[in-house]
Amino acid sequence: MLKKALLAAVAMSVVAGSAMAQDVKVLRIGLDGSENAADMIRNTECVVPGLKAATGVEDVQIFPSPNYNGVIQGLLGGTIDIASMGASSYAAIELQKPGAVDPILTYTQSDGSSGYYSIMVARKDSGIKTLADAKGKKIGFADPDSTSGFLVPNVALPKEIGVSVKEYFSEEGFGGGHENLVLAVLDGKFDVGTTFGSGVGSWAEGYSSGNLHQMINKGNLDADDIVEVWKSPLIPNGPLMVSNTLPQDIRDKIEEYFFNLPTTDKECFISYTGGDNKDYLKVDKSFYQTIIDARKSVIGS
Repeated sequence: MLKKALLAAVAMSVVAGSAMAQDVKVLRIGLDGSENAADMIRNTECVVPGLKAATGVEDVQIFPSPNYNGVIQGLLGGTIDIASMGASSYAAIELQKPGAVDPILTYTQSDGSSGYYSIMVARKDSGIKTLADAKGKKIGFADPDSTSGFLVPNVALPKEIGVSVKEYFSEEGFGGGHENLVLAVLDGKFDVGTTFGSGVGSWAEGYSSGNLHQMINKGNLDADDIVEVWKSPLIPNGPLMVSNTLPQDIRDKIEEYFFNLPTTDKECFISYTGGDNKDYLKVDKSFYQTIIDARKSVIGS
């Protein structure tokens, strides 16, 4: 009797788990506002059919946010299921609600490396070519939750300049995403600004991936108009995250779909990851522990 009862309990558990998976009718992808909404949606739309087929859900919806925090709050609150963001955004979620999401994959660059750089740029005609030239000038950051556009510069720069960022520059501000930040530098709102790039490939192309590369490809930036003033130490590429409110089998199918995307649809993979990248690499929390620690020390949460 006991054996039968245990078997019945296991069977009910399996059925209940299957029912939970079937109850997921919609997957929601959050976009963090690092560039304008129309471009972000266009770059992401290609994953919708494949995700639907891979997971069996009825619909995959895309939700662009004007800033990083909108997606962070969506992941924390369970209204966003999937997002690819910088490591600092993942750290913000992990520090506020440990285990709310899992970082499952990150992409590798065209050379196989799994990192990128914070890059400080200035207008070419500004006369600013080095950090020393930028002393006492106005600096712009991309977003408070950006790894390359805020966190890393505030950790790495003081080690080079010997004082805090606030002491070194005359004024600080935010551009409202990476694309807007670079445009603000071009418009003279900031003397220098921090964005990101792979550091691999040609400067004329904005490197092989990253914000500068995307802006040049879209035609709203010419590499001849800006100069690289500073480049950070290597930063781990940001994670593709899934919400732990989703059933495990759905999460597994999402991971499998994206992991295979560089092989099944290379063009879509390049579009979704924003550059000439190579493949996906499986990661977990340990891959981002240094960024979690850095964010806790600089921002607190």
